[in-house]
Amino acid sequence: MERFTANVIEIIQRIPEGKVMTYGQIAKLAGSPRGARQVSRILHSMSRKYHLPWHRVINAQGEISIKNEELGAIQKLSLESEGVSFNSDGTIDSQKYQQMGPC
Repeated sequence: MERFTANVIEIIQRIPEGKVMTYGQIAKLAGSPRGARQVSRILHSMSRKYHLPWHRVINAQGEISIKNEELGAIQKLSLESEGVSFNSDGTIDSQKYQQMGPC
């Protein structure tokens, strides 16, 4: 497995319950500051195999970026069940919920 991929998996596995990280944050910590899309691909292809808490990964605007309505609703419910609340515009308060450093 490529080192970047292994780093991404490890970082995502360590995001604590009730916290979120952005695709870009994860990419930067994993060693590729411009690799946010790769993080998305890794999540899509490896979440089941590695039991990744995929629902804790959001976009840089603090939003759920999944286009599939059903999966987006599952992500929102999963985050809410961990105590994460959403603003009226559907964003997450990054000051309160974003994991800022390495987990």
